[in-house]
Amino acid sequence: MRNLYLTIVILASFTMNSQEKNATKTEEKYQILPFGSIKPSGWIKEQMQKDVDGFVGNLDKLVPDLIHDPIYSTGRLHKNSTIKDLGNNKEGDAEGSEQYKWWNSETQSNWWDGYIRNVILINDKVGLKKVEKYIQEVLKTQDEDGYIGIYDKELRYQFNSENGELWSKATMYRGLLAYYEYSKDKKLWNAIVKAVDNVMTNYPIGTSSPFSSGTAFNGGVSHGLTFTDVLDKMYQITGDTKYTDNALFLYQDFSKTYQSEKDVQLSNILNPNYKLQSHGVHTYEHLRPLLVAAYASDNKELQKALQIYIQRIENTTTLTGGAIGDEWIAERTADATHTGYEYCSLQELLDSYSVVFQKQGNPKTAEAIETIFYNAAQGSRNPDHSCIAYLKTDNSFEMEGTKNGEIEADRKQTRYKYSPAHQDVAVCCNPNAGRITPYFIEKAWLKENKNTLVNVLLMPNSITTKIQNKPITIETVTEYPYENKFVFKISNPKQAYFVLKIRKPSWVKQIVTNEKYTIENDFIVFNRKFKKQEALTIEFKAEVQIKKDLNNENYFSYGALFYAKPIEAFEQKGKSYFTNFDDLTYKPKDNHRFEFIEENQASFNKGQITIKAKNKTTQQIENITLIPFSKTILRQVSF
Repeated sequence: MRNLYLTIVILASFTMNSQEKNATKTEEKYQILPFGSIKPSGWIKEQMQKDVDGFVGNLDKLVPDLIHDPIYSTGRLHKNSTIKDLGNNKEGDAEGSEQYKWWNSETQSNWWDGYIRNVILINDKVGLKKVEKYIQEVLKTQDEDGYIGIYDKELRYQFNSENGELWSKATMYRGLLAYYEYSKDKKLWNAIVKAVDNVMTNYPIGTSSPFSSGTAFNGGVSHGLTFTDVLDKMYQITGDTKYTDNALFLYQDFSKTYQSEKDVQLSNILNPNYKLQSHGVHTYEHLRPLLVAAYASDNKELQKALQIYIQRIENTTTLTGGAIGDEWIAERTADATHTGYEYCSLQELLDSYSVVFQKQGNPKTAEAIETIFYNAAQGSRNPDHSCIAYLKTDNSFEMEGTKNGEIEADRKQTRYKYSPAHQDVAVCCNPNAGRITPYFIEKAWLKENKNTLVNVLLMPNSITTKIQNKPITIETVTEYPYENKFVFKISNPKQAYFVLKIRKPSWVKQIVTNEKYTIENDFIVFNRKFKKQEALTIEFKAEVQIKKDLNNENYFSYGALFYAKPIEAFEQKGKSYFTNFDDLTYKPKDNHRFEFIEENQASFNKGQITIKAKNKTTQQIENITLIPFSKTILRQVSF
């Protein structure tokens, strides 16, 4: 059967190849605003400033050898390059040892991407000077033919085994594009255009195979499929379909070559018996290349595959948004205690969903984005120290290295702890933790047409844009998601006419406002002439909800947040980097677990939920207090 599926896919691929240059793109629902148009405010801005003052802004000091490795310049990889010592333990990673050659490109470029975006959004003057210096250093590395990357001339674009060619470019170019959109630096733009053209010239459509790399482990090659992020952004900026044509070609080539990370290959998606099994972060980031490919043409098979793939991902995700990533999905469905999620996976799935929403416009997707950020992602940060968990579970009964005490036969698990770097495993989650907030903010607002602004993701922020070439600023004053009240302060000095849409979450029981509005596809629509200065006030009424997961376990939520019983713990310091930067583990002070009862009498008051539950140790019914999942370290969230 698998051979039949593969034959169908290859035939479809040949058909699509012949049409690529003239493919009719599927229309996208919304248009993206340039990066920097939406700025954080309130508690999100405060948290971002703490991050820049903390591990996000200091990773280059925490792991200087990795961040300052001149892998894109004087230290480019060549035929005699050896595997690098990255300071990590390598238990269980022998199969992919070749990846250690390119790892530093991912570490430093993802870090720079997050750092660039953070300092832009909070207008950190010192950070912006640091970024400008970095940009100039990158430009100096560009070869005459446009190449910006990590390989010497004897290797580049000539691989038949594991490599990081496209992956190293994807991670770097994403940050460069963000800085261009903010700065409008023409020199930088010309360099990016030239660099992307260099890739398309050396991997021409139909006559090359960028993803042919033998039949051994090729994680870096698979990561490289996300070069479609760069191509999609180039299309968004220029409107030139040559970029999406190339994105479609990359996905097709990926689908018909051997890949160790194969969940997104078209033959596997269309096989109804196939279950997701790959490294979680690959599976979730690969939703974007599939999506870009599906919208690069009007191919119905790709559109069908997209919907199947999204549904499969939903089955790997806990109610808090925690997508299995510990580290392989391994055909499992999400579980509150026994499947963990990697911070990298949270960032990649959030980013993928934001692109899904931009192109499709389904409010359910927007709600999934908020769920990931406000619950699983915030709940993987340490609320008291500047560090994150590499791996985390919804029910987190201990954080001493292992998954709630489970011992793995094939490796010494150390990922379930908090660290500002996690160098003993891999410095990948901390750079991605620096990316997640800016990426979350980037698509908080979108444009539907020339005169419609759409508030997709609810948060404290301000947007500055133009309608009919007239300036508009809207500041959202709110404590959301910890409160559900909003004031939208509108500055419209030239009195542009525009329509304002605000997403109504599915949990809203009542909308309280003095404004006249209509409801359209779960959006609150204000269609009237706005004054030069005015404010809209809205409040969403909510109730405590009990939601069942795939294992029939019960979660309590109120508004956008899930609530958990915090478990007191002993904090223990591990590796110390320098002042206020330490690895931390947590041992519970008690092991009481609680069981759901129907007569739980759940009630919400002052940011907490009180319920009745059965203590499994004493068999007694007790009143227990649940606090926002996002503010916990050890916890029980499912009952």
